Amino acid sequence: MLNINGITVRLGGRTILDGASAALPPGSRVGLIGRNGAGKSTMVRVIAGLLEPDEGSAEMPRGSRLGYIAQEAPAGQETPFDTVLAADTERAALMIESETCEDPDRLGDVYERLIAIDAYTAPARAAQILLGLGFDEEMQAQPLDSFSGGWKMRVALAALLFSQPDVLLLDEPSNHLDLEAVMWLEDFLKSYSATIVVVSHERDFLNNVVDHILHLQGGKITLYPGGYDAFERQRAERMAQLAAAKANQDIQRAKLQDYVARNSARASTAKQAQSRQKMLAKMQPIAELANDPSLSFDFPDPSELRPPLITLDMASVGYSDIPILKRLNMRLDPDDRVALLGRNGNGKTTLARLLAAQLAPIDGEMNASGKMKVGYFTQYQVEELDADDTPLEHMTRIMKGSSPAAVRAQLGRFGFSGDKAIGKVGKMSGGEKARLALALITRDAPHLLILDEPTNHLDVDAREALVQALNAYSGAVVLVSHDRHMLELTADRLVLVDNGTAKEFDGSLDDYIAFVLKGDAPAAGASKADRKANKKAATDARDRETALRRTIRDLEADTARLTTERNALDRAMFDPAGAEPRFAKLSMSDLGKRRAEVQGKIEAVEAKWLEATEALETA
Repeated sequence: MLNINGITVRLGGRTILDGASAALPPGSRVGLIGRNGAGKSTMVRVIAGLLEPDEGSAEMPRGSRLGYIAQEAPAGQETPFDTVLAADTERAALMIESETCEDPDRLGDVYERLIAIDAYTAPARAAQILLGLGFDEEMQAQPLDSFSGGWKMRVALAALLFSQPDVLLLDEPSNHLDLEAVMWLEDFLKSYSATIVVVSHERDFLNNVVDHILHLQGGKITLYPGGYDAFERQRAERMAQLAAAKANQDIQRAKLQDYVARNSARASTAKQAQSRQKMLAKMQPIAELANDPSLSFDFPDPSELRPPLITLDMASVGYSDIPILKRLNMRLDPDDRVALLGRNGNGKTTLARLLAAQLAPIDGEMNASGKMKVGYFTQYQVEELDADDTPLEHMTRIMKGSSPAAVRAQLGRFGFSGDKAIGKVGKMSGGEKARLALALITRDAPHLLILDEPTNHLDVDAREALVQALNAYSGAVVLVSHDRHMLELTADRLVLVDNGTAKEFDGSLDDYIAFVLKGDAPAAGASKADRKANKKAATDARDRETALRRTIRDLEADTARLTTERNALDRAMFDPAGAEPRFAKLSMSDLGKRRAEVQGKIEAVEAKWLEATEALETA
């Protein structure tokens, strides 16, 4: 069991964790979630013993081994295979001792222990883990310094998984992985027998891997049973309860304030007024649910163009006249939603750059509509934002000649209103920078959005908002992402980039997952009519799910509004002096009838909400 006991951490004068406590069951797989900046990585570092809390502690059973990836990626001339094998320090030490030990009794103990820890199958296990994370046999034998930082972090992850700690800490392990490696990791962790604590923003990953959610908000943590979808349902219920509790507290606070104001000056009631004043001072405020601007994505709709937007005819593309991809045949229409699949290094980004006209074909033909505008998002654009400028300065510079109102309007679409528009980029979170980059690339309402890993810095709620914005957008979308939930809800065409070319994948995303994990290829030879029917079915399913989510949000807003009205009616009935003007002149009978009507509406809305959520679960 992992016990988190009253952990408080203060950094830079700000309280990050505030008496956070939870007891994680033995062998549980826990998803640690929270908004960007909530303190998830801080919590992981405390558990890992890398950060001393101001108060509290994280405790594990004596003798437990804890595994955590250090921030520094492994480097040097050692190979990934040797690095992973060396991660099992006990095995490495015993293997050396088995070659040098001259004491027969000790040597017998060494061999017995090597058999017990399955040491002789270790090379095969190490190779299998590396293969699952994208390292083929040739790559496993290359020196670490021949790889990029992202691939080195994969080696670090492979070494951690190979070492099989009793408590495995993973902080956003999918950030350096492609979809194929994420699916392998998910499959690996589902069969991992020890305790796992994983920070992740990927809904499907959490649903398929974890059996508990540890939600971090306001410095506190709450443990929920189940995966992410179960957590969302429980959180919605909790939020409704908080809204009702806050409304009731507001009524009580108003009564106390009114009593204090009317009775403080009178000698006969001054003591009672002082007592109520103390009650007011001790009353802990219940936080009101705020409208979070970090969840704001609103892509401007483009003007209409006749199809096709782009056609590729036996095109080749690459660098320095060396083709990476050949025999490309593709057509993009104004309503297409295409996901590019394939392992990192196979050419997905190269194809995206060709479609964005950043690369020209080496051979073959590419035809694009002359009036087409393209918005192309990459992580490089996030990294290249000027830290000393504000969102307003960035947008003003790129929308040269536009009115200040137009510039502000585009920023407002992505949550940068008021003070948010004039804050320095250098002080923004990764998610805020990603939103700003999306605002910049869509400034002139592009007909085609090409998004290369747009979710890397976004938390779960922000990703959901981005999905809904993409589904509301009327232009074409080409998406590269390892977030399966996003692909499932936005893409209706799958293109596999592999073996030096790109071809339509005849099957669903589930078929592709089976193909990657088990080698089960989907049924071949689907006709054009079948593919069109499958595309329409996928689009209809996506539209139904989007409509259900919108309905649920509207019903939750209706519930909150009606609950507020019911509480105001309660106040008018039990404290006429504090009644709102709209209810002040109603008789007690009319107030009672009005309250009964509102209560009936609340129950009807709650029934519709339950029906919609059940429909969403089975969609």
